[in-house]
Amino acid sequence: MTDQLLSFDQAMEKFDPALGLEVHVELNTASKMFCGCPTEFGAEPNTQVCPTCLGLPGAMPVVNRRAVEAAIRIGLALNCEIAEWCRFARKNYFYPDMPKNFQTSQYDEPIAFDGWTEVEVDTDDGSETFRIEIERAHMEEDTGKSLHVGTSGRIHGATHSLVDYNRAGIPLIEIVTRPVLGTREKAPLVARAYVAQLRELLLGLGVSDVRMEQGSLRCDVNLSLAPTGTGTLGTRTETKNVNSLRSVERAVRYEVQRHAAVLDSGAKVLQETRHWHEDTGITTSGREKSDAEDYRYFPEPDLVPVAPSRDWVEELRADLPEPPREKRARLQADWGFSDLEMRDTVGAGALVLVERTIDAGASPQSARKWWLGELARRSNEAGVELTDLSVTPADVARVQALVDEGKLNDKLARQVLDGLLAGEGTVDEIVAARGLAIVSDDSALGAAVDSAIAANPDVADKIRGGKVAAAGALIGAVMKEMRGQADAGRVRELILEKLT
Repeated sequence: MTDQLLSFDQAMEKFDPALGLEVHVELNTASKMFCGCPTEFGAEPNTQVCPTCLGLPGAMPVVNRRAVEAAIRIGLALNCEIAEWCRFARKNYFYPDMPKNFQTSQYDEPIAFDGWTEVEVDTDDGSETFRIEIERAHMEEDTGKSLHVGTSGRIHGATHSLVDYNRAGIPLIEIVTRPVLGTREKAPLVARAYVAQLRELLLGLGVSDVRMEQGSLRCDVNLSLAPTGTGTLGTRTETKNVNSLRSVERAVRYEVQRHAAVLDSGAKVLQETRHWHEDTGITTSGREKSDAEDYRYFPEPDLVPVAPSRDWVEELRADLPEPPREKRARLQADWGFSDLEMRDTVGAGALVLVERTIDAGASPQSARKWWLGELARRSNEAGVELTDLSVTPADVARVQALVDEGKLNDKLARQVLDGLLAGEGTVDEIVAARGLAIVSDDSALGAAVDSAIAANPDVADKIRGGKVAAAGALIGAVMKEMRGQADAGRVRELILEKLT
């Protein structure tokens, strides 16, 4: 049954939203959280497992030091307090992709807590800053992955399900905010901006590849509404595993409209988990939400507490990279971007892509042009993030280098991008296979120029009479004949040599 929705504007007239965001980050350690199994993405199912991550009797876990280090660095970067002593717990619940029937996590003693960060959201009056309070950042392990075999790829209608335990045991950090209040109609944008900035921060720390499409960064969106001006919190829902920035924004907007319709009708919102559907842009009911006591947490008896020394914590603090806001200000000055250009770059989620394209040799303006122009259009058409496109910063820098060398023009460069998106090979391989290089050979160009002059005698007469601007028509005819691959500057020179 389709949910009833109130318009977003009507919802904002009647209700105040409260956000809560839980972001799960897969760390890029070489081995899993409690065993030595590798963590590479895309391996054959169930080939990266051992007795420990499968939860077999007698197997004993050992904490991954690099994962603890990453957790501390994330906590410090989010201005958190770092626990002097913390421990793991068993979170008990049954799910087919969790081989131990419990998840080793942290409950009341997280490694990092009481932090904050600030995000900026563009408004008609400029940018507005929102402070996001961080409740905790704790360590845990990931679960396996279920594959539902059938026509839809979902459990409903599947003929059977398969489970891949390669992901079970991969180190996770869960970052949980306190309720974010006062965002009003900007709630969807604040949610997106927070996750985008978190992704940027994690990339800077080097602790995760944060590939949302591969599940290495996933967001659970908690939302509730309360009557405007009451200052209370309503009943919340949790939309699980939202895996793109665009979807974070859309999921918040949808749930605001759905909650508002329920409350406006006099009914009560059910506290539950919801599933986000990327294809239709809606959420559907999952299960009634469990409270903490339902998970029967108790201390993990097979692991010793974690007690990071203050010297180690301070060493890690001293090695933190530049905070995102300071880095953006520096890059804007280095690149010569206007405030609007920088806001658009950040808002498109393209800052890191532009930075890496510049590092690969492109100029700031050309890097921005491709990512925020042609490639942003392609990502919007496909309904994916820029980072999900099969085009890398190195590819864009190479395309621009060929343009700068006069071997491609922008029209031909767009065809190279077509080839990259289609998986046809490297930039140079696509140029060669598609025959896209600009022709600057005088013999080939001369023949095309002669043909254009013969076909347009009136234009040729104007040029002979001193109207040099008319050469544009002949240049266009030559470019059409040569499928856009002629060197336009040399064509102009040849036309004027012949007619003046």
